Amino acid sequence: MNDTEYEHRAAIVSACRRMGALGINQGTSGNISCRWAQGLLITPSGLDYETMTPDDIVFMDMKGRHKADQTPSSEWHFHRDILRARAEVNAVVHAHPVYCTALAIAHREIPAVHYMIAAAGGPSIRCAPYATYGTEELSRHALAALEGRLACLLANHGLIACGPSLSKALWLAAEVETLARQYIAALQVGEPQILPDDEIARVVVKFKTYGPRQKPDHAPAKAKTKEKSKSKAKTK
Repeated sequence: MNDTEYEHRAAIVSACRRMGALGINQGTSGNISCRWAQGLLITPSGLDYETMTPDDIVFMDMKGRHKADQTPSSEWHFHRDILRARAEVNAVVHAHPVYCTALAIAHREIPAVHYMIAAAGGPSIRCAPYATYGTEELSRHALAALEGRLACLLANHGLIACGPSLSKALWLAAEVETLARQYIAALQVGEPQILPDDEIARVVVKFKTYGPRQKPDHAPAKAKTKEKSKSKAKTK
């Protein structure tokens, strides 16, 4: 295992724990994957996130093969299938957040009650039909619900959020849970007013550069400063 792979594995472990801190997952439910090499890195089945280490993360190829002594998440089918079908997606986050799951239990999608829905790619966050967890049928339903989108609900189950990076997929998962919470709150007040599709289309374009950004690495600049200081010292 090289340093880059270890960093990817460590990032998955950190993101799993972050889900709990964000309040979008509980216990050992939920799972995360990232594209790696000719396959993916995915969380193991049934292992508590607090005891999980980078070495526990499972590598699987796109045919679903992995080491015999490792057990990947039971939901590996839709993780593998999403990454295989969507070249622009590099990370998949699955969780059981309370408000998203409440809507999924009611088989309700999230409509455009707030412009932030554009972060998921369109004017709605669809709810995929129910299928038993860990099955290829569930994966097919998820892929259909994710067409043209980066997030969907799974009936009587939970949420899937995708992204070009793990940080963006995790950010989107939290944003979708906020949308679900806002929608449910609005339903208590009265009939929510839905934004028109053309407005969401405009916001989708604006959101192409929206979302979490990494701070620039200033280490090279510091290194250059040190080199300049050394040169001055030698000149003196």
